[in-house]
Amino acid sequence: MATMNIPANDRRHTPERRQTPLLGRRSTGVSVIDYLAMALMIIGGLNWAAVGLWGIDVVASLFGVATPIARVIYILVGLAALYGIYLVVRMAKVSSKLA
Repeated sequence: MATMNIPANDRRHTPERRQTPLLGRRSTGVSVIDYLAMALMIIGGLNWAAVGLWGIDVVASLFGVATPIARVIYILVGLAALYGIYLVVRMAKVSSKLA
């Protein structure tokens, strides 16, 4: 007579293991604000690379020198860099907890 091995933990009856995301956080622990800050830091870094290599300020070329929109972009990139410092500290705390 053949018997069936029934799994002890049937998936149909197991509660969902994933936690619900909080305020845009994904399962990786990186929020939408983190991605936005990283994108702004990359844009700022590429702009400074263009200034250093070719003497071209891309933001000033696109939006004009010292125009209000260019100043807002520079301020946002600077704020993103400050947030990046916080992000690195937060990542260091998380990695030290895991070690």
